[in-house]
Amino acid sequence: MTVAAPRATAGAGRRLIEPRPLRNPDAADPALMGRRGWWLVAMNVLVPGSAQILAGRNRRLGRFGLGATLLGWLLVLLAAVTALFWRSALINLASNWFFLTVLQVLFIAYAVLWIVLTFDTLRLVRLVKVPPISRIAIPVVAMLVVGLLGAGAGYAATAAGTSRGVIGDIFGQSGPSVEPSDGYYNILLLGADSGDGRDSMRFDSISVVSVNATTGSVTIFGIPRELPHAPFSDGSPMQALYPDGFEGRQSSTCGWNQWMNHVRYAAEVCRDDEGSELYPDAASHGSAPGIEATKDAAEGILGIEIPYYVFIDMNGFAAMIDALGGVDINVTERLPKGGPPEGWTGTDVNEWAIGWIEPGQQHMDGDTAQWYARSRYTTSDWDRMERQRQLQVAILDQFTPQNILGRFNDIANAGNVLVDTDLPKDKLPEFFDLMLKAKEQQVTSIELVPENGVDEYEPDYAFIRDLAQKTLHPPTSTPTPTP
Repeated sequence: MTVAAPRATAGAGRRLIEPRPLRNPDAADPALMGRRGWWLVAMNVLVPGSAQILAGRNRRLGRFGLGATLLGWLLVLLAAVTALFWRSALINLASNWFFLTVLQVLFIAYAVLWIVLTFDTLRLVRLVKVPPISRIAIPVVAMLVVGLLGAGAGYAATAAGTSRGVIGDIFGQSGPSVEPSDGYYNILLLGADSGDGRDSMRFDSISVVSVNATTGSVTIFGIPRELPHAPFSDGSPMQALYPDGFEGRQSSTCGWNQWMNHVRYAAEVCRDDEGSELYPDAASHGSAPGIEATKDAAEGILGIEIPYYVFIDMNGFAAMIDALGGVDINVTERLPKGGPPEGWTGTDVNEWAIGWIEPGQQHMDGDTAQWYARSRYTTSDWDRMERQRQLQVAILDQFTPQNILGRFNDIANAGNVLVDTDLPKDKLPEFFDLMLKAKEQQVTSIELVPENGVDEYEPDYAFIRDLAQKTLHPPTSTPTPTP
């Protein structure tokens, strides 16, 4: 008996299509199509591009998406390994304009690719064949997930662009890169309100931060703004003008007194050339004659080399505190917010105070911290210096890797309006490592005030220089020989 050959189900000359749950599912089975849809969405989230390879007719898009995903994973792995073993190289890359631009473009391109892959995945799901509930739930979940992930990639792209802008603005011009002096990087830290105008601005806060180039230990020397007759360092152009220490000058048009925060007036504001003859290279190095003269005065006072400065604009101070999430301060006395009106001669602070900072442990926002640093009408300048140093340490405590990453854009934007400096960009990796070391140690604060033996009217600068040397280079005790 002859057995008839079986017929091809799809017609003569056409091959049988093998059923596969992902590529060739049984579209008549809604439950199967629903499960298949959820699997495709999960694959698109976990391994973008894999859904197109396993279920798509045209695999070119899938291969491209999968290749981009694997490349992204590889770059993340390389970044993690570099952060662990070659952190300085990673920071160098992170401060490179070209690298940050490429990184920003890659993040944006990957976010766009993920959106395209998500829409194509929904096409592969064939929503009309899945159960009614899944027909709504699958696209909603897919779009929510891709929205969150795309937002993450968008945030990373924004962070890369912000970094490029901030680094360019802050470190666009810088001084020469120098080696540590006697084992320390010494940085002049200045605080003032730039909003007061270029001519009227006086440095409200003056200190020198000395960072041990090996251990990262930090010592802050607080220099009173009213410290008189500061000597200038050897070779300074200001020393030639004031060989016996800084002196005041009275003038009907532009004068100054002998205080430390008036050095800028003598070197820049009250000169016809604005200090360009004294410090011709200041502007090209991202500095100014008044700042360079104040550096030379601080060097003469402490007897140490100070190659760099950081200027903190007090108008942006509150924004930085808020960007960091606030600071924790132990307030020891009640302090008023605000200041008296011009010509006020009364004694009742409540007449003008807009609020009070109460004693006790407080978590301060930017506005409160700013008044805490500025308040001077019920306390002395020495007390205010101590509070400013307290805030500097509290801010340093907030610069944790977790805080920086979580609040990066806010911190970067605040720093852009807060800080001017002549620190060279190539020192960033080294300074970043030193900052991490500094966070593990106690900050030493030395205020040049009467409590530490410094006369506020006739300071002994030889004593101050000796104090600085003993603080930075404490004498090692010689072991007593055993009889």
